[in-house]
Amino acid sequence: MAQHEDGRLGVGMIGYAFMGAAHSQAWRVAPRFFDLALRPEMTVVAGRDSTAVEAARTRLGWGAAETDWRAVVARDDVDLVDICTPGDTHAEIAIAALQAGKHVLCEKPLANTVAEAEAMTAAAEAAAEKGVRAMVGFTYRRVPAIALARQLVAEGRIGQVRQVRAQYLQDWIADAEAPLSWRLDKAVAGSGALGDIGAHVVDLAQHVTGQVLTGVSGLLETFVHERPVAAGFSGLHGSAGTERGPVTVDDAAVFFGRLSGGGIATFEATRFAWGRKNAIRLEINGSHGSIAFDFEDMNVLHLYDATDEARVAGFRRIVVTEPEHPYVGAWWPAGHGLGYEHGFVHQVVDLVGALAAGEQPTPSFADGLQVQRVLDAVERSAADQSRWTFVDPGPAAPPRASDDGLPGAVVPEPKES
Repeated sequence: MAQHEDGRLGVGMIGYAFMGAAHSQAWRVAPRFFDLALRPEMTVVAGRDSTAVEAARTRLGWGAAETDWRAVVARDDVDLVDICTPGDTHAEIAIAALQAGKHVLCEKPLANTVAEAEAMTAAAEAAAEKGVRAMVGFTYRRVPAIALARQLVAEGRIGQVRQVRAQYLQDWIADAEAPLSWRLDKAVAGSGALGDIGAHVVDLAQHVTGQVLTGVSGLLETFVHERPVAAGFSGLHGSAGTERGPVTVDDAAVFFGRLSGGGIATFEATRFAWGRKNAIRLEINGSHGSIAFDFEDMNVLHLYDATDEARVAGFRRIVVTEPEHPYVGAWWPAGHGLGYEHGFVHQVVDLVGALAAGEQPTPSFADGLQVQRVLDAVERSAADQSRWTFVDPGPAAPPRASDDGLPGAVVPEPKES
């Protein structure tokens, strides 16, 4: 095992901006609200700018600072490497860390390309044979209402899944004069709205339904092709300089797909939806009811039971703040809501618990690779006049098509009486 025998888990984090701050808060808080089998220690944070990373070390609560990620990987007091950098660096850092015997937590999307994600997954599988684990950070899985939704679907509360609608709507670059950031550079980010936020709703749709996408038809669009070069950035927002540069990623992505259980799904990811700040919307329609969620009201899950008599039928509003709900019991009295940052804390809790038990944390790098293959299929479809495109199932997956000839369909389950 990579962690120490005394129960200490030394954490080294690469990157300290938006995601770095969220991860830092999670490492600080998780041991104070949850009983963890291992004791995380915020050992070192790394960034290229010595002055900035030292300021981040002090502000975020890390013990030391480095300007080279390789120094973090090489440290004997680091047991886990937490990667919060842009996508173009994920593969190199993760593979080096795993080969050095360090556990890895890597932000989503796993990589910028399928080939990179495959290499990372192969490294993770080789490391797992030695007790070293890797996890990708699809943090929204850990929102209590989402966790409850997954439980209800698995219990059969809405019956057989028939349709999924998944959206991730933001407006942070809807202004055509908003400055360029690395998220608008394909060489660094891999893709735009598709990978940055679309990856989240792909993962959530698959996670909550327990199914995977087998085929897609997609459309990508860039609305603003040139923007001011940023003079400075804080989080997602920055100040514009006088020079201008090209936008090389998609601003919006829309696609539909077929689920492995036979249902259909539609997806939308955009950073051009004025008035939508962080609207992750998921609605699942089944044979016995529906579930609906919106992250802008993140402590609420809506459940419709189609077996109710008509005179009292309607969506039930479940306020997911009871001690019986996933994760909630460790926090505040019933009715006191949680926020964005709590998902990252729950991620640490689940990761540390799996490491202590010698188990594979989820989502694994293999899960991240599967999402990457979905994104790749959407890109290939969009580049080929939105043609139906199969999602690469990987070497050990079952066949994707049935005798009915429908794209990506599976043999349907027997109809209910």
